[in-house]
Amino acid sequence: MMNALHPVTVPSVQPVGSVPEGKVADFLTGKFVRDTPEEYIRQNIEKALVRQYKYVPTDCEPEFPIKVGSSRKRVDIVVFGKGADHVQANAYILVETKRADVKPTHRTEGIAQLQSYMAACLNAQFGMWTNGTERFCFAKRSDNRGGWTFEEIIDIPGFGQSEMDDAQRPRRKDLKVATADNLLFAFRRCHNYIAAHEGKQKTEAFWELLKLIFTKIEDERSHNLTFFATPSERSSSTVASAAKKRIQRLFKQRVVKKYPMIFDVKDADIDLKPEVVAYVVTELQGYSLLRSPVDVKGVAYEEIVGSNLRGDRGEFFTPRNACRMAVSMLDPQPEERILDPSCGTGGFLIAGMNHALEYVEKFEREQWVDPTQGSEYEQAELYRHRDEYFRNCVFGIDLNPALVRAAKMNMVMNNDGSGGLFQANTLENPHKWSPRLREAVQLGSIDVIVSNPPFGAKIPIDDEEILVQYDLAAVWDQDETGTWIIRLDKQGNRVLQKSQPPEILFIERALQLLKPGTGRMAMVIPNGILNNPGNAYIRSWILKRAQILAVVDMQRDLFQPKNDTQTSMVLMRRLDDVEVDEAEANGLDYPVFMAVAEKIGHDKRGNVIYRRTSDGEDALVKRIETISEIDQETGAEVMREVEVTERQIDDELPEVAMAYRNWLEEQV
Repeated sequence: MMNALHPVTVPSVQPVGSVPEGKVADFLTGKFVRDTPEEYIRQNIEKALVRQYKYVPTDCEPEFPIKVGSSRKRVDIVVFGKGADHVQANAYILVETKRADVKPTHRTEGIAQLQSYMAACLNAQFGMWTNGTERFCFAKRSDNRGGWTFEEIIDIPGFGQSEMDDAQRPRRKDLKVATADNLLFAFRRCHNYIAAHEGKQKTEAFWELLKLIFTKIEDERSHNLTFFATPSERSSSTVASAAKKRIQRLFKQRVVKKYPMIFDVKDADIDLKPEVVAYVVTELQGYSLLRSPVDVKGVAYEEIVGSNLRGDRGEFFTPRNACRMAVSMLDPQPEERILDPSCGTGGFLIAGMNHALEYVEKFEREQWVDPTQGSEYEQAELYRHRDEYFRNCVFGIDLNPALVRAAKMNMVMNNDGSGGLFQANTLENPHKWSPRLREAVQLGSIDVIVSNPPFGAKIPIDDEEILVQYDLAAVWDQDETGTWIIRLDKQGNRVLQKSQPPEILFIERALQLLKPGTGRMAMVIPNGILNNPGNAYIRSWILKRAQILAVVDMQRDLFQPKNDTQTSMVLMRRLDDVEVDEAEANGLDYPVFMAVAEKIGHDKRGNVIYRRTSDGEDALVKRIETISEIDQETGAEVMREVEVTERQIDDELPEVAMAYRNWLEEQV
């Protein structure tokens, strides 16, 4: 076999400047400010004000100076009236952002600080105080005695909204598309609130939160929005009972009936106090979970899932950028059946199905009379083809029932396909699988497999009924010619090893599942399988049954901060019978794409890393982003392209995928 090392291309976006050490470019002004935990919170709110609440950037200003009595203070963010001069008298909304460890009751930096600033700005009507994990919004009212009172409200109004009619009871057109980490903050607040007020374990709180998230998603699919709680329901435990009854009814009618495979009889009730339900609902009701970007939802969902369900059986969830790289390299098509035999929470499957759905949507839109907006019939055809794809082509298996349940929820949140997920032991004899699984996933029937199987010597497979199915569970020896052969006992039976790490058996099972000749897979494999002399028999076995398409050596920190196992993403194609015979007799000669991914977007602590200039500063890049905003003349929502200058995450994986696709074209 000939190995061709293919160099990775240069970054696709060239730097246009740099960020000094310890600084970050302010979203609103572009000026460099200190990169602190508090600044991280502020930047997220700045992005939310523009992208979620639809305020014009020029109507917002950070670090705005105001006069409070005889002293001068600075408000973290001020939103001014439309096109108004940036003076204290025109301040409309004030926002104070704090570090996560600052409590709302803090003597000098808590809610009282915000309220004193609002009182000093006579025309300021609304305020928000947040440390990321907690958030409070207020409307300023006259007390009719020359002073002010501050009424807690659900949310500040967006551009063009009136407080009472819109912001506190969301209309469909006003649902916000989540940006940056703001949905993550909302999920954290909800989870923490449940845990603090219900006395539940983290996992119990997690499942109750997911019930409400599911209810929110299904409500968005209905004609009339009923997933809401009013300010009075949120503030009064007595009144909150009405909100819980409404949400409970919605959950039973819209969620439990539709997803019996996720919620059984014992899950039919939302096991939370009315006031807790009201709080969570108000934190979520302003977002559109269906329209929010996959990555934004993925970050929020995966963090909360990972903190509650990460197990001790080699379950280290694959970063989304690695999932996307593998999927992009395999390029699954809409007619191809895709499987993850150790699906976890569904990260690989979501990346794979969304990749294929892009082809579905592109094809359908090309048939539309107006490609930008299809007719009711054309839209229905698109959704019919999407549903067909989900039913026929998307499958996942995992041993952990909690992860399967979480994966189904994740799939629903990201277009669906949850009906193809199964709880089972992939490594067991398929005859032991359920009839539905045996019918859906047969050996030799899968076009594309993407997977990160559980691995490690600490979780060996030692069940003889499982081991006996696999060549790679046998003891192997080399004959005098150096050929690897299976050891036989005196009766001519294969001699089995006492145990085998699961990742080795997953390689063999995955190849069994692929279609001969065309089926291909991408799998995360510990480098020991590729390098250790003791595993030479495994490599020999693979080369006689598969074509190695690509090997991407992944940076050691890929699974950090949880695990530092050195891994590679290996792409293979299953050989057909003729090719197997040729490989057994003479070996096969072909080029292999190889790459080293030195930068994977985060360090060993899990912190994001950014591309740097030659002098060691974070590089600034420009990109075009399509955003929705409210037209200030017509009040209609319009799409607009804007040029964004920001730091670029130092991640070579998209470039590896692009280089591979280019390399494939060169082989034709």
